[in-house]
Amino acid sequence: MNLPSQLITDAVEEFAKLPGIGRKTALRLVLHLLNQDKEAVATFGEKIIKMRNEIRFCQTCHNLSDGDQCSICANPARDHQTICIIENIRDVIAIENTNQFNGVYHVLGGVISPIEGIGPEDLHIDSLLKRASGGDVKEVIMGISPTIEGDTTIYYLSRKLDEFPVKITTIARGIAFGGELEYTDELTLARSIATRLPYDAHVANKE
Repeated sequence: MNLPSQLITDAVEEFAKLPGIGRKTALRLVLHLLNQDKEAVATFGEKIIKMRNEIRFCQTCHNLSDGDQCSICANPARDHQTICIIENIRDVIAIENTNQFNGVYHVLGGVISPIEGIGPEDLHIDSLLKRASGGDVKEVIMGISPTIEGDTTIYYLSRKLDEFPVKITTIARGIAFGGELEYTDELTLARSIATRLPYDAHVANKE
């Protein structure tokens, strides 16, 4: 791509590093910014830099947060007795968009995957067990994508949670095996949460 300015070329290269952004789209974004007031572009840049420098992780559930606790964990109107375990922050956003879940979350930060060198010690499992041991948690929902790695992680967590008096459920499999929660349409995801099943029954059905 031949451009009349090295400054524009450099800006296009940076935008093109973003996922889903090709060079043509990157060029459109750069040209759009060139048509904006300098103050607007400065504000845009400042917001991005501030977000990157000041964003934090919730000390309770590991969700993104502006402070020590995320807005979900800090909300007294949420059902803090019900925890939905999910793989990543994108899954929190996907479930929240369904408006069908009023509990709280626990972000694992991934799933167990020996092939990729990810073991239980690499995930936020210890903090989950600490939450479950407090006596306030009544139900734990396994809201993890139905993949081989996801099912392995669910099985591992269910064994770890067996020692606590909590009900373990899993989202209904309206979601195809191998599917990712973040790419599931909101209606299917909402129904899967609303019709969740006891985890023991899910295991029995697989057998």
